[in-house]
Amino acid sequence: MTHSHTHAAGRRTGTTSSWHGGRSAEPVLPQIPARRGPGGRRLLAALLLVGLLASVLPWWLGTPAGSLRTTAATVTAAGRITGLIAGYLLLVQVLMMSRLPVLERWIGGEQLGRWHRDIGATLLVAVLSHLSLILVGYADLRNHSVLAEVGTLLGGYEDMLSAFVATGIMLVVGFSSVRAIRRALPYEAWHLLHRSSYLVLLLGYGHQFTHGAQLYKPGPVRTGWIALYLLVVAALLWGRVIAPLAFNLRYRLRVADVVAESPDTISIYLTGERLGRLEMLGGQYFRWRFLTPGCWWQSHPFSVSAAANGRWLRLTVKVVGRHTADLRDLDPGTRVWAHGPSGTFTAAHRVRERALLIAGGSGITPIRAMLEELPPGAALIYRARTPADVLLSRELDWLAQERDTSIWYVIGSRDDPGPRQLMSPDGLRQLVPDVARRDVYLCGPSGLVEQSVRALRRAGVPRRQIHLATFEL
Repeated sequence: MTHSHTHAAGRRTGTTSSWHGGRSAEPVLPQIPARRGPGGRRLLAALLLVGLLASVLPWWLGTPAGSLRTTAATVTAAGRITGLIAGYLLLVQVLMMSRLPVLERWIGGEQLGRWHRDIGATLLVAVLSHLSLILVGYADLRNHSVLAEVGTLLGGYEDMLSAFVATGIMLVVGFSSVRAIRRALPYEAWHLLHRSSYLVLLLGYGHQFTHGAQLYKPGPVRTGWIALYLLVVAALLWGRVIAPLAFNLRYRLRVADVVAESPDTISIYLTGERLGRLEMLGGQYFRWRFLTPGCWWQSHPFSVSAAANGRWLRLTVKVVGRHTADLRDLDPGTRVWAHGPSGTFTAAHRVRERALLIAGGSGITPIRAMLEELPPGAALIYRARTPADVLLSRELDWLAQERDTSIWYVIGSRDDPGPRQLMSPDGLRQLVPDVARRDVYLCGPSGLVEQSVRALRRAGVPRRQIHLATFEL
């Protein structure tokens, strides 16, 4: 091993180490998957945009020219437009939360998560705008105060109370999604709170069809919106109930072994039926539910840490809380309920033929699986605070030989001069001179990812070549 900086990095290229891993005496690398282009993502984005325009078309067609002559009429019209937009965006949000297999395959959980976050913020603004504009417009028309108008709506309009409750739930969910607040909440509490957003669809449904100016009259517009609601609910049932049930009845996953990789990291090996037919790519993740007391009621996303081999699956988990600590004590034979695979953090979604992978700590797990499927000539930078924090190094060294991969172990804290220099734009170009012509896959702590993205952009890497691993939706 040669050292490129005194306290920073060790590089291994083509070492003679082999990996046995306790599972396979001679690992067989899978074939390199063909590229999957962005066609599905672009098609869905176009369809969603067309749907947004179509959602306000009934107002445009049903509003006579010259009818917006007063301030009250204009404000009320704006409230109705934002209401139609909010209703449509709510359906889109639920569709993105449905985990519909075709969406997971075309778009991937990472991209759906980003769209879900951005549309969620827009939806919240649209709902609050709709509520505010309608209250002000109606109050002006009736010569009421805004507070008096609130009382009128709540007391005299069917389904309006449930609509106000739905708005309150949205505010709480949106508030809890602020990054600082989400980090402070236990994962289970945040996830349960986020699940309550389904109630918004139920509680907000009624007032749209009893009081919505464009939707209360029988006709094609009302029928079309009801059909859209039914389609979204069907997608939710399929993605959240039927597809997972079919998956788990087919593969019947169970725990085979739990192996300690370090004092705070474990690998869980799973076996099952028909695993040779499982379509899974290295870098993808599942949502796992271990059917044992204390664990069965929680579902957590973990990526696989080895590519599909037809015999077993493996996830490598860092112990950071009570749930992950309980996973140390899983007994062989414990049944596992899984939902997936999901994600576009894979070799199939590469833009270039060569790749640079940057991992931090337990972020090595999806990247370790990807290395089995990337074309030869990849480079890996693995950041860890101490040598003891390096995971799966024996397997990485074996893959360095088999896939002609260059690996640098960058050891030290973020403030150490060696790692800081190596993770700078100049340092990255020194390690990987053609970095701007590679795909870059990043997985690790948010600080490392953000710092690396800034350095990569300054080093000339186009944004479309930077792939980030995110797990939850």
